[in-house]
Amino acid sequence: MKKDIIIVGGGCIGLMSAYCLLKSGRNITIIDKGDLTDGTSFGNAGLLSAFKKAPLSSPGVILDTLKLILKGESPVSVHPTFDLNLYKWLLKFVANSTEAKLKKTLALFERYGQISLDMYETMIKEDGMDFYFCKDGLLMIYTEEKTFDEKVLHCNDKNAYEILSKKRTKEYMPILNEKVIGSILLKENGHIDPGEFMFELQKYLEKKGVEFLLNEKVDKLEFKGSKVSKINTNNNSYEADTLILSTGADDKLAKQAKNKFMMTPAKGYSITFKMPEALKPKTSALFADLFIAMTPRRDTVRITSKLELGTTNPNVIKKQIDSIHKNIDLYTNYFEKENIIEWAGFRPLTPNDIPIIGYDEKYNNLVHATGLGWLGITFAPAIGKIVNDIITVDKKNTTNVDVLLFSAFYQG
Repeated sequence: MKKDIIIVGGGCIGLMSAYCLLKSGRNITIIDKGDLTDGTSFGNAGLLSAFKKAPLSSPGVILDTLKLILKGESPVSVHPTFDLNLYKWLLKFVANSTEAKLKKTLALFERYGQISLDMYETMIKEDGMDFYFCKDGLLMIYTEEKTFDEKVLHCNDKNAYEILSKKRTKEYMPILNEKVIGSILLKENGHIDPGEFMFELQKYLEKKGVEFLLNEKVDKLEFKGSKVSKINTNNNSYEADTLILSTGADDKLAKQAKNKFMMTPAKGYSITFKMPEALKPKTSALFADLFIAMTPRRDTVRITSKLELGTTNPNVIKKQIDSIHKNIDLYTNYFEKENIIEWAGFRPLTPNDIPIIGYDEKYNNLVHATGLGWLGITFAPAIGKIVNDIITVDKKNTTNVDVLLFSAFYQG
């Protein structure tokens, strides 16, 4: 059964790749092992946070994490494991947490973050989608005086930053208590509802003729010469002119093609609930000292946190959920949460926050698109554009400037 382009993985990167390729006139088939309603993209905070916010691998992150561990507020936990790849990943992560790397990464984030914001606006204005797209900034909330004062020193651009007192911060988030020091509004950022986005995009793609093969798992790839010759699922076998692997943290198929990407599955959690409208945050917020995000949505609010490494357990762990509630309660007054939905999932995390994009080094009809970690929603449109460009325009990695700049193939 021959196809033009098969995309394995129906998360935000897979769907945005389909969207961009569709605009170029290609015929797309998306295969996903689920029904697209509970993947990592759905559990995302929905932050569009490419501007002026440090990546995970940034200077001081190790020391800051150790301080939180001592205070019993750490969002990070590393489970004991015999997997040597995790320890290699951790060493690479530490090596990337430098000022020089930070400066370069921030510049790349702003380049591809702007592309994504522009594309989100196009999808709303020209394609008629509606996914609660808000360009109203990201509120960085500080709970330690020293951290806040250090950050304020670098906030000289009034077009990008607004420094808020404790009182003004409470106007943006009424539930905060007196322990909060202040905040900085990163004006260029925004947020969407990732669930609404995924639903709207799937509906659009189906209407335009994209084929969805859901609840179908790709088990095995077959190879012949320099090509992937067959894609075998639990239901059928397919051939494709081009195969795109957008399987998130699951790298089993990439390994079948003899790839060992520097990437680890990072487990995160989200808690979604209803709360009194008057108490809802006025924009998305990030507790900068706690690694806790709180995002208003159309009818609900979502809290996301935690970074678990070295585990393959997909279940929601009560201890982790309780820890999130405990940490947020330290800096907020009591507020009622109704219709609580708890979620856990794995993000594909690289040690330098740079995604894995581009043609496979061995198989010339295989394209990789993964490794975005928590930034999948932030950069999904830009990644979709890059995937489209290398397939329909460049035909190879080395002539695509975006792959050269923003792929772990060249920036690892």
